[in-house]
Amino acid sequence: MMAQDRVAQDRLTGPLRRQSVKKNVAAIHVSGKLTLLQRKLSNVLLLNAYDTLITKPKHQIDARTLCLMVGYNSNDMDTLKQSLRSLAETTAEWDMLDKEGRQEWGVSSLLSYAKLKSGICEYAYSPALAEKLHDPKVFALINLNIQRRFTSGHALALYENCYRFVRTGSTGWWPIDLFRRLMGVDGSEYYESFKHLNAKVIKLAVAEVNKTSNILLEPEFRKMGRQVVELRFRIRENPQLAMLDIDDGEGVRQGVVYRRLIGVGVSDRLARQWIAEHDEDYVREKLDYLDGRSGVESPVRYLTAALKGDYRDPPALAPVVPLDTPERIEELSRLREVRAAQLARVQALVSGRSPTQRDADKRLFVATVRDAANRADFARNGWASSANLKAIVAFWEDMEPGAFAGLEAG
Repeated sequence: MMAQDRVAQDRLTGPLRRQSVKKNVAAIHVSGKLTLLQRKLSNVLLLNAYDTLITKPKHQIDARTLCLMVGYNSNDMDTLKQSLRSLAETTAEWDMLDKEGRQEWGVSSLLSYAKLKSGICEYAYSPALAEKLHDPKVFALINLNIQRRFTSGHALALYENCYRFVRTGSTGWWPIDLFRRLMGVDGSEYYESFKHLNAKVIKLAVAEVNKTSNILLEPEFRKMGRQVVELRFRIRENPQLAMLDIDDGEGVRQGVVYRRLIGVGVSDRLARQWIAEHDEDYVREKLDYLDGRSGVESPVRYLTAALKGDYRDPPALAPVVPLDTPERIEELSRLREVRAAQLARVQALVSGRSPTQRDADKRLFVATVRDAANRADFARNGWASSANLKAIVAFWEDMEPGAFAGLEAG
């Protein structure tokens, strides 16, 4: 592909050739004040639709699966609706040369429509935008394994807008007003000051991109007098994290694990994404786990949760030896009462949180659980996990100091 690009460039002369070199990877600038999760949602929707982006006018995905992949609580349809509304209100704009070397400018809403019905999310892109999004020379898909590492919406926005220029090594010069719009801080009086913009957005976002992703960025500024009027980002690959790139070759498609994923309804690109993100043995293990379950209505949704939560069959338990001394019976009874009271207190704390907060709480807690069996028990039982009770109590005690006063297990 790159050799073909160079041949095409050699056929142009004068200003056209200079323009084609400058924009041989055209950017689609996405404006709007999207949150981190909304940006992730946009990328997941594109990933899901990519294989049929220009052959089908609309696309579908199970709503609960979509929530799991993005990081929403699977029952939080209100947040999903608000996010879809934001994507429909967000514009994508491009300014580039077409195949004949003619200038082309265009603008489109990021989603032309979206609807939720019977547990299915249906959505569409405008034909013009779909054509641009499907062309790898124009728009680069974001690897979900890299996306999930971001914790800042500004950093993910910067990564998205820079990664599309990775082959040219530079974004080219952006007016400061355009950069504010891309970062979603236009209209903010605070960020009208370049000092604040640089300290709170540029420096922090560049640091996270360089630490988190498969590219390294270096900002450069152009001044008019003492005022910064334009900036650009020099881009090079991050050799330490280049392994996170997805392999789009045919090799993965020849594997047994890939064929098994396709067989249960996983899309081509998502199957390759999972194999790249995990290893084949891990994915095979979750496929085997799925095979051992009966009555699974949505294999793709179940596999999404199994891969994320490391579902596995529990080890065989040793036979319980009864200890029936009066003292031991009394002690066990007291412990059961304390544990029941602690679990009730946990459930009360959880019920006071919003659905999205609950999901964030779960992800935060799981990140502290090192033992795979304990993670699996939490994935099955949630906050009622007996294997994690001590850690759960400590977690919520940190969240709500004094919440368990008088309920110590001793």
